Amino acid sequence: MTVDTSSILALDFDGVVCDGLKEYFETAWRTYYQIWSPSSDTPSAEIAASFYRLRPVIETGWEMPILIKALVEGISEQEILQRWGEISQLCLQKDKLIAADIALKLDQIRDEWISTDLESWLNLHRFYPGVVEKMQNVGDRNIHIMIITTKEGRFVRQLLQQQGVEIPEHCIIGKESKRPKHQILTELMTQTKVIWFVEDRLKTLQVVQQQPILAAVKLYLADWGYNVASEREQARQTSGIELISLSDFTQNNFPTC
Repeated sequence: MTVDTSSILALDFDGVVCDGLKEYFETAWRTYYQIWSPSSDTPSAEIAASFYRLRPVIETGWEMPILIKALVEGISEQEILQRWGEISQLCLQKDKLIAADIALKLDQIRDEWISTDLESWLNLHRFYPGVVEKMQNVGDRNIHIMIITTKEGRFVRQLLQQQGVEIPEHCIIGKESKRPKHQILTELMTQTKVIWFVEDRLKTLQVVQQQPILAAVKLYLADWGYNVASEREQARQTSGIELISLSDFTQNNFPTC
């Protein structure tokens, strides 16, 4: 991975660039339906609403149908917020499931959906206001855009192309890279001295902060993304992590050295 640039604006995708909550839920429901074969093939509005509120607990795709399973079984939103790591593992163990198998099934379902009805899949995604324009204009300031995401890179490329955003393939680093974000940022540090990293998961930013080699990376928590009020408040009180609003992010003077 080589980037010829003087500085990098590294962005998470889901929750920073694009809001895919509706697509997330639909793909998660289709996967849940294939695994557990519920009596109804239509999810309730209550399950969907809870899923949207609880989206911040999900770190990787295999957890999505597991979250629906937990909600269907009556586990409360508060309990999921407090104990999601434990609950998700118990759900796997109870039904003798393997996370990697669920992830594969989910990606296959998404791939089939894209291949058979691309338009409906694209229409369930919403780019946050002003973000596409920001990505298109930031290059004028000799700042290079990188997408670092746990989403499959091919899905990201499909969505960006629909918006007319052209990013070199090597600048979209997705789940297929099988490397944590802090490792990717470490690799980028060998190519540039200035990196701004905008992410909507506080835990991810905290892990980056724990890497001494990444001390110079400027960290931002996107307050419009998939996080909860307590995480945003914690970011406000954490030195080295700045809580940023969508309006501040899309301003011409962001990022600043």
